Parts: sequence; structure tokens; C-alpha cells
Amino acid sequence: MKNSNQSCGLIICYNLFILGFLFLFTACNNGPSKDKTSKTETNIIEKVEETYWNVKAIDPNGQSLDIKVFDNTGKPFDVKAIQNSNQDKLLDVKAMVNGEKLPVKILVSKNQFTPVVAITNNGSAYKLQAITPEGEKIQVIGVVRFGNIVIMKAITKKGKFYGVKAISPTGKLNDIKGVKINPQDREMTSKGHNIYAHVKAMHPSANEDDFELPKKNIAKGIYESDFERITWNIKAVTTEGKNLDVKAFDAEGHAFDVKATQDSKQHSFMNIRAFVEGAELPVKILQNTDEYAPIKAIGTDGTIYDIKALTDDHVKLDVKGVSRSGNIIDVKAINEKGDFYGVKAFAPDGKLNAVKGIKIFEREVEMRIKGNPVYAHLKAISQ
Repeated sequence: MKNSNQSCGLIICYNLFILGFLFLFTACNNGPSKDKTSKTETNIIEKVEETYWNVKAIDPNGQSLDIKVFDNTGKPFDVKAIQNSNQDKLLDVKAMVNGEKLPVKILVSKNQFTPVVAITNNGSAYKLQAITPEGEKIQVIGVVRFGNIVIMKAITKKGKFYGVKAISPTGKLNDIKGVKINPQDREMTSKGHNIYAHVKAMHPSANEDDFELPKKNIAKGIYESDFERITWNIKAVTTEGKNLDVKAFDAEGHAFDVKATQDSKQHSFMNIRAFVEGAELPVKILQNTDEYAPIKAIGTDGTIYDIKALTDDHVKLDVKGVSRSGNIIDVKAINEKGDFYGVKAFAPDGKLNAVKGIKIFEREVEMRIKGNPVYAHLKAISQ
């Protein structure tokens, strides 16, 4: 009887051990998993319900013309600018085709004007066209390039240009423009097509529509030949209104200038560069798992330069991407107390732009430079 009791005891202990192990295993698997999403992504401002802005061509009489894409059978589909956050400075433009939102791009072309198309998943390119009240189809094209901006128009058979706009349900108005990140002709290749520029809806900017037809091919990279380059100073603005220099620092602590570069008459979308020993280095927001996204200059050999704001007593303050709203990343200098300072670009004549991170794509990593994952491009944009 004693042996029987001992056996029962051992069985009970064994069963309790198994139950305990199973409970521990289940608890481990059902507990909070490690968050593999970067803090850069978790700082996204909560998306709002999507608002569709109508994309129209505007004739000289103020009449709005629908802009559509047409598939290979001639069936029309809507083109919309999509606002999915509380900012409307930079909106994606998409073609709404059979339940899909297709990217709209300007293609590289050997012709004077460049086609504007929606690209399907199978590589078809549907041209954007405006429709007159009489049913005539007018091509939408890229006309001329000023720096990072490509002016877009609808062009009639008689060669007249109509502006292309995005109009919100409440009557707000944005310009439809091409945006370039790469200074070369070709930004990228998508589904077999060479992309010249990405199409976005942006706040209107003064004087960008004042141009004469160029003699050069737009695909060769049109800039204003007689424009003298202007550099804008980058500053962090304290709550007391004091402007702090923003510099790039190497590993030894040497400081280098950081400037916005205006290479054409447009200043609504300018590059920001670090000027290091004769080279102009791109400044980017890098993908990272930190709470705030680091902003760095990237050397031609992959060397990383820290971007810092410098106080009067030579304290270096981090400059980082702190939150995201749609395609815009808010950029701030952060003092030792954790207070945020806005970062601005100041022109020599007093004009002022905001320094922001810009996302072109929906994916987390936009591109890689010398192996460094770029989360967003740092630009000086109209406020």
C-alpha cells in the first residue's frame, strides 16, 4: 500500500510539473511580443479618414475640366489627391483603377514634353488626360523643370497650357507638380518605366508658373541657365526667438555648414546639404529604432556626420525627426530639458521656409545610401 501511495504521489507531481510547464509556455507565447516596428513608425500621427481631392485642369475662363486615366479599352478612371492625415502640404496623387490606387509619375522622355501616367501592377502606363465639355481629350504633361520641381500642365492641340490643380471638398486648392529627389534625369525604374518625377499635390508657390518654353529637352534636366545660386541658412529657433546655428559634426568634433540650396527661381522644395571639405553631402532622416529618428549627413564613402544645433555656450542639441503626419516628418532641435525648437531655412533676403522630412513612398525605407537606410529626405519647403 505504501508503494502504491508513493506511485500516486509521483504521478501527481509529474502531472503538476507538466501543467506548470504548459502554463509557463502558454504565458510566454501569449504575452506582449517585442515590438519590431521602429519608433520612427510608431511616432506617426494617427491617420484621419481619407479625404479625396478632385484633380482638375483649369481653363483660362476658370472652367474646371475632369482629369482621367483611360485603360487600353478606353474606359475612364478617376484621378485623386489623397489626404490621409492632418497635413495637406504634400499629398499623394493616385489613379483609382478597378479598386486599386495606382501611382502617378512623370516619365523620362526624349521629347520636349514628358508624359504623365498611372502605372499598373502589370506595367501598363495609362496617360492622364483632361476632358473638355465637347469630349476632347487633352494631354497632361510635364512642361519645365525648376530645381526639384517639374511644372505640369494640360496642353491643347493649339499649344495652350491649362493649370492642373487639386481641389478639396471644402474648396482648398493645391498645385499638381512633379517632385524630384534624384538630381539625375532618372529617379528610378518602376514596372519597366524610367521615372523622371513623382506627382504630388502641393501648396501653391509664387512665380513658379511664370516661365517661357525652354529650348532644351526637359528629360535632359532643365534649369534656369541665368539663375545665380542662393544658399539659405539653417537655424533652430528657440522659444525666446533666438536663432541657433545648425551644423554637421564629424567624429572628431569638427563643424561644417548646413545649408538649403536654391538652384532655380523656385524655393518651395529645396535640398539641404552639409558642406564638408568641398563636397555637398545629402542630409537625410535615417530609419532607426530610437524614440526619435536621427538626422545625418552621409559622406561619399559612407561616413556619417551628426546634425546638431549649437547654443551660444557651445552645447550641441540633437536635431531629429519627432513625428509624422502623412508624407511630412516634423523636425525639431531638442534641448537638455526635452523641449522642442523649430528648424527653419532663412534666405538672405529674409524669406522663410520650414525644414521637414519628406516621404515619397509608402514604404518605411525610401532608399539606401552607402548601406544607410533612409526613412525620409530632408528638405526646406514653403510654410
